[in-house]
Amino acid sequence: MPSSSSWLIGLVLCVGSLTGAAAPPGEAASQIQVRDAWIRWLPANVPGGGYMTVTNTGTAARLLTGASSPDYGEVSIHQARLRNGMIEMTPVESVELRPQSPVRFAEGGYHLMLLRPKRSLQAGDRVLITLYFAHGPSIEVPFEVRAGNSK
Repeated sequence: MPSSSSWLIGLVLCVGSLTGAAAPPGEAASQIQVRDAWIRWLPANVPGGGYMTVTNTGTAARLLTGASSPDYGEVSIHQARLRNGMIEMTPVESVELRPQSPVRFAEGGYHLMLLRPKRSLQAGDRVLITLYFAHGPSIEVPFEVRAGNSK
């Protein structure tokens, strides 16, 4: 008869495999693809916007829970919403990434709010932004700085 400790380890591994928690760390990160990551360049200390398309290529939903960058004092996830005829930007705690369903961060929807730049940025520069996920590793994504009128 197995010992109680081996039974407990087996239970933890079984539950972990059902929840996806037992996946190797690199596997979860490789199931997130980010493309067309860019930042709208704005003059002076005006808050910037970060845009991208994020796709979860795995089989289980993932939650994007935050972001940071060494080039900005604060990075947060926001969503633009139309309320009472006015567009307002509100912070969101997380964005669900359903399997095989791209989520577009763009004007008028989800975007990264980039506050307090720590260096002078120009069109053509690259900025690293780390994306954080619930129950999984973070990933670093290079964002291209584009002129204010780019899309």
